Amino acid sequence: EVQLVESGGGLVQAGGSLRLSCAASGFAFDDYVIGWFRQAPGKEREGVSCISNRDGSTYYAGSVKGRFTVSSDNAKNTVYLQMNSLKPEDTAVYYCAARPAEKLVDCTDPYEYDSWGQGTQVTVSS
Repeated sequence: EVQLVESGGGLVQAGGSLRLSCAASGFAFDDYVIGWFRQAPGKEREGVSCISNRDGSTYYAGSVKGRFTVSSDNAKNTVYLQMNSLKPEDTAVYYCAARPAEKLVDCTDPYEYDSWGQGTQVTVSS
């Protein structure tokens, strides 16, 4: 059974940092892509970043490039999202999602993903 468990969310002031974790189990981690998404109230789910555990390639949305860093620890089956210089507009529920790396077209498209975590709230105060 595929399981994804996010942690690390919380309340932080603008300019601060948080590190989110996504602990994965139940699938061949090394052959999967892990995506980070966020959803603010009243808005659509947005692809933030993704990483391929197969080749280490990464992607960042323009709104977070230079501030967020995604990384993967294959030994721990865990993906991290380091978020620096946080802004109030980063406030959202953050989700990680997983899918096989094979035939992936757009890693920021939530419909590409099979499995999702429960989400973790990130709130950035001004």
